[in-house]
Amino acid sequence: MFLYDHTSIEALNPVAVSIGNLSIRWYAIFIMTGAIVALFIAIRWAKRLGIKEDDMYTAFTLGIVFGILGARIYYCLFYNFHEFITAPWIVFTQFRNGGLAIHGGIIAGIVFAVIFCKKKHINLLAMLEIVMPGFLIGQIFGRWGNFFNQEAHGGIVPGVTLDAQREWLSNFLPNFIVNQMYIYDVNSAGTYVWAYWQPTFLYESVLNLIGLAIILILRKWWKKYYVGDSLCIYLVWYGIVRYFIEVMRTDALMMGSLKVAQVISILMVVAGLALFILRHVFKYKPILWTTPFAEGSLTPLPPEEDKKTSKNKK
Repeated sequence: MFLYDHTSIEALNPVAVSIGNLSIRWYAIFIMTGAIVALFIAIRWAKRLGIKEDDMYTAFTLGIVFGILGARIYYCLFYNFHEFITAPWIVFTQFRNGGLAIHGGIIAGIVFAVIFCKKKHINLLAMLEIVMPGFLIGQIFGRWGNFFNQEAHGGIVPGVTLDAQREWLSNFLPNFIVNQMYIYDVNSAGTYVWAYWQPTFLYESVLNLIGLAIILILRKWWKKYYVGDSLCIYLVWYGIVRYFIEVMRTDALMMGSLKVAQVISILMVVAGLALFILRHVFKYKPILWTTPFAEGSLTPLPPEEDKKTSKNKK
């Protein structure tokens, strides 16, 4: 056991840059970085599936707006339902009282994708195949914004004393993360205390990275991977991840006695499994990822053209 001067810890500044009255927070930087990385990777995949680059830029710009609006409305709706219904605009613009909820962003993003693809005559499964890994990329980066804000953490880590708690975290985390987990917050008894809290932001970020790796590995090695399967994998994987992360979270949005995120997570898993069965058992639109596609559309090449493509590659 070691003794540590916990009062010497200084939390990281959540504000990255200040210009006059304008402040740019690390939270915003990480979210936008994740979104931009996801966009450039998505454009590469879009070319393979015949989706125009211009359409991807338009979808990205409008999708970000819809996603943020959906995430904000979802948060306000469950954070303070009665006030939000009574004065929605006032509650919506009180950004200092709360933030964004990823499930709202996911719902809004998928709804937007359906509308956008119908309007632009783009294959929806192709768009979702591109977008869902992008969601994971955005979440991998975005959770580090929560780290700078000292939010979205779990309960107090094991240990009766602060030294014991710090030692527990120090066994597997570097000091800059351990220090940022030293937070003055409400414990399970409803009392504000200084303690070291579970870095659930990190757990979720790492698990999302594993989910992304699963999609990429299956695309490469599973011969029966269909275009659109990333939606099934995302719904099941993130649904399971978020359900168990929510067990640890201390700031959950509630619906009566139920944690909203856990209810939505269960629905995500059920929907993902149902869609997977529909596609792989009942063969709903079974377009293989390995299929060569005609330029500009998600149309499989005729057998003759497929053979020519194979010869050219050789």
